[in-house]
Amino acid sequence: MGREPVKLHLGGKERREGWTIVNIQPGPDVDVVADIADLSRFADDSVDEVYASHVFEHLSMGRVGPALLGVHRILKPGGIFRIAVPDLELLASMILDEHISTYGVWEVSRRIFGGDRDEHDRHCCGFTPDTMTAALEQCGFTNIRRVDSFGLFLDASEVKFLGHRISLNMEATKPCKPNA
Repeated sequence: MGREPVKLHLGGKERREGWTIVNIQPGPDVDVVADIADLSRFADDSVDEVYASHVFEHLSMGRVGPALLGVHRILKPGGIFRIAVPDLELLASMILDEHISTYGVWEVSRRIFGGDRDEHDRHCCGFTPDTMTAALEQCGFTNIRRVDSFGLFLDASEVKFLGHRISLNMEATKPCKPNA
C-alpha cells in the first residue's frame, strides 16, 4: 500500500484534505504552530509539496534566503514548491497610474506594506518576478515559472484589485538527484 503524499501549507488557515497547516499563529485548523523560517521539525527530503501564500513577505530580508533553503531541504527530489507573494512590480505601477483614486493608492499601499491587523501582519520585504526567480534559483530550485492561479485555495493568491491579480504566483521544483 502506498503512503499518502506529505503536503505542507505554510501560513495556511483553510483546512483541506491531505494538507498539513503550519502557521506561526495557533488556530482551529492549524496542525503545527511554527515560524516558516524554522522547518527543522521536518526531515530532509520528506515533503512532496509545499504551498506558501502571502507569508514570505512577512520575513525580514535576512530570513528569506534561509527560509527558502529550509523549504528546499525538506522537499523530496522532484517536489514542488508553490509560492505566492504580493507582486511589487505590479503594485508599484498601480500606485503610479495617474487614474488611480486616493482610496486606490491607500489599498495598494496596504497590499505592499501589510494590513497591520496584528504583530504578524506587516510586510518586511517585497518581490518582483525577477527577484523571486533569482532567490529561488539561488536556493537550488529549477523549473521556475510564473502561473496565474494555483487552483488550490481561495486565498490572497487569487485576489484581484482594480482588475489586476495582485499576487506573484510562482512554481518551482527541487531537482531530482543525478544517478550515482
